Amino acid sequence: MIIRRFLDDDGELAQHLMQQLNTPLDWPEGAGLNTGHVAKVASAAACDVAYNEAANGHLIDLFAALPLPGTSDGHAFWAALGNAGGDAALYIDPGNMGGPTFDRLARGNEVGIADRVLSFLAELDDHQREAVTKVIGDALAHDTLVADGRYLGTLWLRDAETTAWHVLLAKRRLHETQDDRTRFFEAWANA
Repeated sequence: MIIRRFLDDDGELAQHLMQQLNTPLDWPEGAGLNTGHVAKVASAAACDVAYNEAANGHLIDLFAALPLPGTSDGHAFWAALGNAGGDAALYIDPGNMGGPTFDRLARGNEVGIADRVLSFLAELDDHQREAVTKVIGDALAHDTLVADGRYLGTLWLRDAETTAWHVLLAKRRLHETQDDRTRFFEAWANA
């Protein structure tokens, strides 16, 4: 992680912990775990977790902007999306995803929704993608004065795809990313 290289006694988090806990970074002296170590752990955790949680929260926000299942607007929307997207739409259909899917996402099952979104988008052909763009855009257009439905649908699909990719990428384990970064820096330094 890049952040570890910049955490020192003058770091903002270290200073915050020293002030809030009223402890020097090396307190307690001779202990295995001191305030400085806690600052480093908190910094690493915040970096990894915050990014992943933010991306997952954004996926929830994207779906929350769509008509809600169980409402008359939602029923019409999800039926139209199914017609436009064909079998691919089953990946994100509320009936197929199950009610607790987003609850599990909020509690840490990050990859499930991201994988479904990417599978949905990957299986759409060009014609279906255009039709899905229109259905989503038309559903979003009633709440905005900014743009027409087709453009809003394009933005929603692009945002959902990129966010889902970020979730999957952030899910990689530290040892994988650390090895990749080591090889990356070595290769570029030797280029």
